[in-house]
Amino acid sequence: MRLVMLAAAAAILVSGCGERATLDVAEGFGPDPKLPPPAKTMFPTVNIAEATGWPEGRMPKAVQGLAAQPFARGLDHPRWLLVLPNGDVLVAETNKPPPAEKKQGGIKGWIAEKVMDRAGAGVPSANRITLLRDADGDGVAELKTPFLTGLYSPFGMALVGTTLYVANADAVVAFPYVEGATRITERPRKIANLPAGRNHHWTKSLVASPDGSKLYVGVGSNSNVAEKGLGEEVNRAAILEIDARTGSSRVFASGLRNPVGMDWNPESGQLWVAVNERDEIGSDLVPDYMTSVRPGGFYGWPWSYYGQTVDERVKPPRPDMVAKAIKPDYALGPHTASLGLAFSEGARLGPTLANGAFVGQHGSWNRKPRSGYKVVFVPFQGGRPSGKPIDILSGFLSEEEKAMGRPVGVAIARDGALLVADDVGNAIWRVSAPARGGR
Repeated sequence: MRLVMLAAAAAILVSGCGERATLDVAEGFGPDPKLPPPAKTMFPTVNIAEATGWPEGRMPKAVQGLAAQPFARGLDHPRWLLVLPNGDVLVAETNKPPPAEKKQGGIKGWIAEKVMDRAGAGVPSANRITLLRDADGDGVAELKTPFLTGLYSPFGMALVGTTLYVANADAVVAFPYVEGATRITERPRKIANLPAGRNHHWTKSLVASPDGSKLYVGVGSNSNVAEKGLGEEVNRAAILEIDARTGSSRVFASGLRNPVGMDWNPESGQLWVAVNERDEIGSDLVPDYMTSVRPGGFYGWPWSYYGQTVDERVKPPRPDMVAKAIKPDYALGPHTASLGLAFSEGARLGPTLANGAFVGQHGSWNRKPRSGYKVVFVPFQGGRPSGKPIDILSGFLSEEEKAMGRPVGVAIARDGALLVADDVGNAIWRVSAPARGGR
């Protein structure tokens, strides 16, 4: 029987069989996305874009009026970015840590493993932060050098004064930083432990408060909908607030299945986050989202989604928790894997893109047809989303719908260009306006 089940699962992986979306992906965007009834299937919908990398002469396409070029190539699974005050760019070359226990069993575990391998996420982690420097200002980094090595699946980074904080998969650590340095050799100083273990969502994003006294870390869930038990979810599906001086921490906001990109809204001063939502209830559910974060706020996971829509799979039900769930501010489409988030403050990409947020959409595996695989811009007005998203960088899928690249982290360079980390294409892309442009 097990062989039959594995054969059926393999057929799904190869053919992309299963249910299809009944709504256009655009209907899953905005403050009030459409939420159809869940689709129940024997196997989750699996529609993987096989990772191939970029053929010679190919690269993503920028929206009309902007230009795209490689800022750096030949990296090893680059996922996250930090622009330093002197214009140097740090990139976390990273992937999931080795398993601390036996691999997840059963058909779903087998499918999940194959999904990651086919999507390009099965490579070992370089455990490195690399420094990129464009000293001559031509839009291409001529210096690419290891800045920090020997890390543990590093992801988020934040610079506060002369201290560089790095969020490894298991802890926030700190290093002394000297402006212009091309390498740090000092040993890390541990600030605080982070939830580790099974690491279903291993990435730990990181931003510092404007005054540098607090660190905010996004910690994803250890499961899809708490099917491993809530004991696996302590301090997970949450944003943690860490005192940078003492290392003490508390849950700042919870019920966020996988909070990744975080940034401070320059108009309102609020913390915003991009959240990767749950899977396995159909191609139309559940939309990822970005939202302002209320201190102490609860956003539904695992008992409900997009506010108070109950997820019937979660047992026992908790109507008291559902009643507390805050509706997110803006949906980013079902299964788009919206990970990167950066407000446009400092960007020089023209007036249309002067006020809003860029979002890196890594791309779906649980939707047919595919969604994401691009960078979008959501316009803001008065500190709130105010219109439909604009595709800024696309063309990551080939004509055969294979993934030549997958965007992850986004950041604004010191010269006002947009930088995009591409972990399948092993590149950092630079999107800029013509020299005569600007806002």
